[in-house]
Amino acid sequence: MTLTATRLDPVTSPLLDGVKHGFFTRAGGASTGIFAGLNCGGGSSDQAEVVAMNRARVAAEMGVAPGALVGVHQVHSPDVVVVDGPTEARPKADAIVTATPGVALAVLTADCQPVLFADREAGVVGAAHAGWRGALDGVLEATVEAMERLGARAERIHAVIGPSISQNAYEVGQEFLERFMDEDPGNSRFFVNGEDGKYQFDLVGFGLSRLRAAGVGDAEWTGHCTYSDPIRFYSYRRATHRGEADYGRLISAIRL
Repeated sequence: MTLTATRLDPVTSPLLDGVKHGFFTRAGGASTGIFAGLNCGGGSSDQAEVVAMNRARVAAEMGVAPGALVGVHQVHSPDVVVVDGPTEARPKADAIVTATPGVALAVLTADCQPVLFADREAGVVGAAHAGWRGALDGVLEATVEAMERLGARAERIHAVIGPSISQNAYEVGQEFLERFMDEDPGNSRFFVNGEDGKYQFDLVGFGLSRLRAAGVGDAEWTGHCTYSDPIRFYSYRRATHRGEADYGRLISAIRL
C-alpha cells in the first residue's frame, strides 16, 4: 500500500474543544510495507527506530517532547494508572489519567476503542484502550473513577470514542454472545444476527452505553470504522482476514 499523505491527519472531536487531542490516522508516518504510515506500536515487528520516529512526530504534533508522550503496556484489563509527569515506565494497564499540564497520554489500538476523556474545569484528562474484554470488565468506569479522584466530576467529563471496528465488520460466535448475556441479559441489544449462525457485535454502542451509565456529561463516537478504511486506519481483524503477518497500531493522545 502506498500512502501519499506526508502530514499528520488526526481526527478530533468538538466535544474535546479546548483540550489538545487527536485520534491519529496512518497519514504522515515513516513506516513501509504492511505497516505503511504512522505505525506507533513498539510491540509490532516494524523497525524500532521507525516506530520511534513516528511517535516523535506525534509528540511534536501534541506539543510535547517525545518523553512526555506517555503510555502503558496494554493487556486488555480494567486497570488505570495515574501519572504526574513524563515517565518511561510502562506499567501493565489499559487506561491512564493525569492532572499535570504538558503530559500527553496515549493509547494504541487497531480495532479496539480508543477513548479520550476530559474535564476541562477540573483540569483532568484520561485515555483508555477499550476492547471488548476491557469494556466488559469496566475499564471505562474505572477511568472515570480515577479522574474523579483527581478532582474531576463525572457529569463534567466529555468522552469520545475514536476510530474503532464497526458492528458491520465485527462478526462473533455464540460463546462470545453468551459471555455478554451472562453479564447482563440486556446486552443482547448490542448484537444482531449475522450469517451462518454468527452475530454482529456493536462494540462502540456497548462502549457508549457504559460511559453513559458511568454518568459522563457527554459521550460520542467519531464515526470512523477501522476495518473498512485501510487507507486511513490499521485493523487487526482486516490484517488477519488478509493473512498478513502483522499489523500497525494507531495512536490516540490527549493533553492539558
